[in-house]
Amino acid sequence: MSSASQRIQWLHKKIVDRAYPNAYHLAERFRISHRQAQRDVDYLRHEMGAPLAYSAVEKGYYYSEAFTFPLIIEAEGDVDFNDAIIGMKEFGNSSAERSVLQLQLPYYATLEIKDRMTVLNLRSLIVADEPHHRYRCEFPSVELFLGIIMSMGADIKIVEPLWLRERLVEFAKRVIECNPIDEIEEE
Repeated sequence: MSSASQRIQWLHKKIVDRAYPNAYHLAERFRISHRQAQRDVDYLRHEMGAPLAYSAVEKGYYYSEAFTFPLIIEAEGDVDFNDAIIGMKEFGNSSAERSVLQLQLPYYATLEIKDRMTVLNLRSLIVADEPHHRYRCEFPSVELFLGIIMSMGADIKIVEPLWLRERLVEFAKRVIECNPIDEIEEE
């Protein structure tokens, strides 16, 4: 028996992977009624605030804009926001002081990194080494992952997924637009 949380996580992952799932796929995958599957889709849209759109061509759902599940941060004792960020970065490590629970399946990306020091610095996110200086990474937050890549100051190429590379480019363009070089030269 599957839980609603598992079904919604699966649906979200399929949408992020651009597989265009629909209520029929959800019902078939989890052996639930079509009506229950549609309630799960409605929950994702209305309760989770997902920008769901339906493609008649693909016969399935997609996100009309970027969307990630929120994180639930559970704390025991006095824990500040910085501890939560550290917990997300090192989500594979356990801690008696804090725990960061995620409502979604982890994201995956393949990076091309030729610098060994950068590879060592990203080791907590790397789950597999691949040929040609490529590394498979697992991470809980798209925004945090992109921030880490930007902060590394190294030559890192996102090989896949394409949507993550596109998001990085959009992020970099916004940063550049907000910080034009001609203003720096005037100062």
